[in-house]
Amino acid sequence: MLNESEWLKLVFLLADTQTWLDDLAKEALYRLPLPGKKKFLSKTYYLGINAIAHIFERHYYKINRYPHAGKFHIPAIEIINYIREAHIIQPLPLSGTLNYYRIKETGQNIGFDKNGISTNIITILTDAGGNIITAFPGLLSPTEFQLLRQ
Repeated sequence: MLNESEWLKLVFLLADTQTWLDDLAKEALYRLPLPGKKKFLSKTYYLGINAIAHIFERHYYKINRYPHAGKFHIPAIEIINYIREAHIIQPLPLSGTLNYYRIKETGQNIGFDKNGISTNIITILTDAGGNIITAFPGLLSPTEFQLLRQ
């Protein structure tokens, strides 16, 4: 049987903890030495701490995981800056999904795509609400488009 009083305490504890964690995540973004950091927190283009962790865990050359994923070979602050700059790019719908993507050409080599080819392109995926899901060097292949549609 559900103990409603205990359940409500748990809900409020989780809500307070989530607010505290959200505030810590915002503080981490505000510490970045970049202009326009608030663009990450807008309702139409939001970079959460989970997305940042995902991007660096999967796509940063200093972290030895996911060897077949594209890898950024530029400093972390530059990756974040390019993602921030991409907010002005009109998002395109990812066919067959509710997600969107942006493609940012950087003008410099930023790493290698998943095929090991040097690239100056970053692809940023967002959900329909503008929450950044991931960003990686290179373009999505037709196979990856198909996998994301499923």
